[in-house]
Amino acid sequence: MDVKTRKKEILKEYKERAITGGAYVITNKVTGKMLLMCETDLKGSQNRFNFMSMTGSCFNSKLQKDWNEFGARSFTFTILEELEMKETQNIVEFKEDLKILEELWREKLGEDKLY
Repeated sequence: MDVKTRKKEILKEYKERAITGGAYVITNKVTGKMLLMCETDLKGSQNRFNFMSMTGSCFNSKLQKDWNEFGARSFTFTILEELEMKETQNIVEFKEDLKILEELWREKLGEDKLY
């Protein structure tokens, strides 16, 4: 198989992969406050958090003050619920489902505990 054909095959596989999004929280273990997020790519969100933890940097303005005060080790990443994009959905419809999921989790966790 030549390089050009292989690149096309890889691109096709990438476009056809299952997309798994969902809800997660980044929790401050010191204060108990949580940042609730819903994203289309949970794995990417987990990787971003891991990178933030390794480098000590924070890419979220809501967490920045506490991140600086308490440090990266004071935060944990927890997936609350996974949601797989249906074959019949486009990305806009999937994001709408994630907004609803976020509202449900926001209600369940309570606004007073969230950043």
